Amino acid sequence: MYETNTFEYLLDRMLTRVPFTLDKREGSIIYDALAPAAAELAQMYMELDINLNLSFADTASGEFLERRASDFGLRRRPAAPAQRRAIFYDDQNVRIDVPLLTRYSASNLNFKVIKRLEKGEYTVECETPGVLGNQSYGNLLPIDYVQDLARAELAEVLIPGTEAESDDALRARYLARVQTPSSGGNVSDYKNWALEVSGVGAAKVNPLWNGPGTVKVVVVDAEKKPPATELVLEVRNHIEQLRPIGANVTVSPATGKEVAVAGVVTLAQGYTLQHVVDAFTSALNLHFQSVAFNQNYLSLAKIGTILLDVPGVTDYSDLKLNGQSTNVALGDEEVPVVHMVNLGV
Repeated sequence: MYETNTFEYLLDRMLTRVPFTLDKREGSIIYDALAPAAAELAQMYMELDINLNLSFADTASGEFLERRASDFGLRRRPAAPAQRRAIFYDDQNVRIDVPLLTRYSASNLNFKVIKRLEKGEYTVECETPGVLGNQSYGNLLPIDYVQDLARAELAEVLIPGTEAESDDALRARYLARVQTPSSGGNVSDYKNWALEVSGVGAAKVNPLWNGPGTVKVVVVDAEKKPPATELVLEVRNHIEQLRPIGANVTVSPATGKEVAVAGVVTLAQGYTLQHVVDAFTSALNLHFQSVAFNQNYLSLAKIGTILLDVPGVTDYSDLKLNGQSTNVALGDEEVPVVHMVNLGV
């Protein structure tokens, strides 16, 4: 709004108010007296422009976006720790029970036992919030003494750890809350309630899916993939506390639609095929996240564009999704998941 009010523009405006009978050239007394004032005014206009942007949700950031969102009861989600499945064995390779709250380490991360699933099988929570807890696999080393324990394994992720909510994610939740206001248990309510649970990346609501009074909520995790049962249960319990009396609510995980991508690429000099495959796989995962619950198909042309944008790829041919040179349809409750990337040269 104030971008035209530069130092040069302001100084010129100020000098035009001085009579032409006086010396206004650079280095003159009048010029040297007005220049510092023009510089300060230009700085003030820049700060006014910044403050103006910080007052609106679509351009606000950081603390100011949080303050804007707090007016509608929204808070930035803090980083959340990963919850993993862990299995414990004695020296006869038989599963054994271990005390709750005992601590173990893996790859410089510590995990704490928080819930028993079945004999010798527990949910452990990473003590470091964030995505780091999603990455380690293999042996767990006990920090506390556990009688009869000979071996422990860290298995799959049950609830992914997440970083603190980004400005873009908080802004999207804020706009959804403002643009789709609550109305006593409408579709927007169920979607917002599901998104309030840490670890939920998106939700899709199907009202009257099984007759009057029924609502179905389908959720994905923070990586826009089918969630673990534990996360689905958390969403179900949260909605049960908020739903209108009489509503019959079903919460289900999204179904993963595995997609295999194959093709032939022409490599630029200095690049290896493995480097291209790794970069393309990362780009595909990001694209699949953007497609989840937003489109009912995967575009072959769009994936071709993504492949061309990968550093080291100068051209491609024979691109196929699940063995076909066509788009891949997605069901109402399906989200795409990268199954395999097979590129040749």
